[in-house]
Amino acid sequence: MTRRPRPVRSSSPGRRRVAGLATLAALAVAAPMAATVGATSAVAAPSAPSVFAPQLVLVDTPDRSDRLRLQKLGLDLTEHAGRDYIEVLLHSTADRDVLREHGFTYDVRIANLVERGVEIAELNEAYAASVDVSPLPSGRDTYRTLADYDADMTALAGKYPGHVRMFDLANPTLDGNTVHAVEIGADVDRKASGKPTFLLMGLHHAREWPSGELAMEFATDLATSFGKDKQITRMLKKARVLVVPVVNPDGFDLSRTDGEYVDLRALNGADPLGGTGSVLATPGQAYKRKNCRVIDGQDIPDGSCRATLTSPGGFGLGVDLNRNYGGFWGGPGAAGPVPPPGEVEAGVLDPTYRGASAFSEPETQNIQTLVRERQVTMMISNHTFSNLVLRPNGVAPTTIGPDGDPVGNAPDEKALKALGAEMTKQNGYTNQNSWQLYDTTGTTEDWSYNATAGFGYTFEIGPNEFHPPFPEVVDEYLGAGDYQGRGNRAAYLIALQHAIDTSQHGVLKGKAPKGAVLRLSKQFESPTWESSFDDFLDSSITVGRKGRFSWVVNPSTRPLMESRVIDRLADEPFAGETFEGGPTEPVIGSVDHEYVATRDSAVLRVNLDWPTPDDFDLTVYRKDASGELVEVGSSGNAPGAKEEVQVPDAPAGTYVIRVLNYASVSPTYTVEVGQFKATQAQTEGGRESYTLTCETKGRTTGAASAKPKSGSAAKKIFIDRGQVKKMNLKRLCR
Repeated sequence: MTRRPRPVRSSSPGRRRVAGLATLAALAVAAPMAATVGATSAVAAPSAPSVFAPQLVLVDTPDRSDRLRLQKLGLDLTEHAGRDYIEVLLHSTADRDVLREHGFTYDVRIANLVERGVEIAELNEAYAASVDVSPLPSGRDTYRTLADYDADMTALAGKYPGHVRMFDLANPTLDGNTVHAVEIGADVDRKASGKPTFLLMGLHHAREWPSGELAMEFATDLATSFGKDKQITRMLKKARVLVVPVVNPDGFDLSRTDGEYVDLRALNGADPLGGTGSVLATPGQAYKRKNCRVIDGQDIPDGSCRATLTSPGGFGLGVDLNRNYGGFWGGPGAAGPVPPPGEVEAGVLDPTYRGASAFSEPETQNIQTLVRERQVTMMISNHTFSNLVLRPNGVAPTTIGPDGDPVGNAPDEKALKALGAEMTKQNGYTNQNSWQLYDTTGTTEDWSYNATAGFGYTFEIGPNEFHPPFPEVVDEYLGAGDYQGRGNRAAYLIALQHAIDTSQHGVLKGKAPKGAVLRLSKQFESPTWESSFDDFLDSSITVGRKGRFSWVVNPSTRPLMESRVIDRLADEPFAGETFEGGPTEPVIGSVDHEYVATRDSAVLRVNLDWPTPDDFDLTVYRKDASGELVEVGSSGNAPGAKEEVQVPDAPAGTYVIRVLNYASVSPTYTVEVGQFKATQAQTEGGRESYTLTCETKGRTTGAASAKPKSGSAAKKIFIDRGQVKKMNLKRLCR
């Protein structure tokens, strides 16, 4: 895990652009928020800075149970964590109160993100003034705007038409933006002929500006290096690279523009400081995370997203796109529309709100379409920050999945880990499973990997901040210190090499009529955490004029269908105790029972039962070294439903089981505590096939306007990782 970072402190007072910051920040907060839908009187009051006072803090999480508790508080967790902490963005004093009320301690790392933002702007100005061009492939010396991204992609396609193509993704955003992408490869305008695809993305989360910058720089790097750099030229002759630098343009545009600072010298006469303040911070949505969804299932008028600031920093509104993909959508680490009973999640305003259904958002539908229609053998989704390379799965192997079995590790865990290690040798990041950060479901790579078997990773770029000073972006791409000359550029090139490595994928090759369209398709059910949805893959190539083809494809069997090793809980506990309780007072009555676990257990399970159809609740604590009670689990079901708490990876120690009479008239209750071992088991696996279709077209003779007539045939194709299957399709294609 990453080291605990040091606090970030502002430089010495007297900086030109920070004079009168407190007053200016008050104006910045009050002005945009008072004018928006749902703004409260408290927002526009003079005390606004104390209400909207964004900070980055390190929350102490000594063990996994603390992480699970923290995830359920509805706070804005970053992707930055270590062995015993998770970094959290606190948007308001109310957020700080939630931490304290639930017994969490924390250290402040950046005390004032508004002030830090002004400081970063100054540093960026100074850097831009100090260089003619940066060492980046594009030469840029500051962060792009949304218009800059569009202009740069247009320019690349115009300058390199033979190997760069710009195109629009299928769905416009809720705010009316078009999502653009570039495709890079030799003869990029020719019909697909069987080359594998590497997909690189940025800015799922609006505030994570470097994630788009590094994607765009890699696209520029490939475009300008083709024909000059032997390694890159060789790989681009064997692959297609798709780059979507801004997956979430609505949110990014708000974050980027609100993260700017407006020169007020023309308005000095209205400056309450008499002209001493020259810059107004506008942090309203600089730390926005999600997209611009306001109400599930309803679009918004184009251009209206800026008027939807309904919570401090705008972070609450929208859908977390990296919880909206279909991979176990709706499970741990993704908030639902209504907080579970007894939890503190914020429902639709939770930072990890998953959306109304899997792929409910146009932005995730765009990526779903790309992956469905291509053989994406390698995928990287860029994020910030934490210096991590994360791989599937998003939940711990011992987590009980929808099928009643532990989720286990990904079937390709060994290979995924090895490739992650090769990439982290280049950038110095930590190589780990996603769940080791904290539980997530509905993420990009969890769906893409489990639906296609193509490898997928999340890069958490940078050590300390969502959008740090721009020179750090340069260092993250090109490498610095011990990683000088490598960095994420070298890591991306390793990923591209994996995309074309046929020992890691399947190959279909052989003969077919020239011009025939070969299509691989598959229909299946993708599981969510509670049900499933109809899913499919459908990619195609066109056979060249020589009548031969070589098609690099992902294995036909999805990882979800492969046999995997799981830790299965024993049917009976190896230790435990039963407590009988007597009557308690409704609402205010609670009783504590103490249980001493002398050994570690894979799961500590606590069940609460009572004879009447009304309502008790249950909370389980563990005593820490100081004797303080630390909550490790709770259950607050609806009336009539009995309560159960499962504590995974429960260490030996003293546990306190608190029975709360919420609204019960029962004279008795029973608490059963059990400690369970886990044994390794092999699940049953299966094989899946693609359907291979050959489509041919001819012309009707003697017709004035020749219309094509089509014939097609199909066969089942099984292909495994590393397998080469030779075939003659001339008979199939008749």
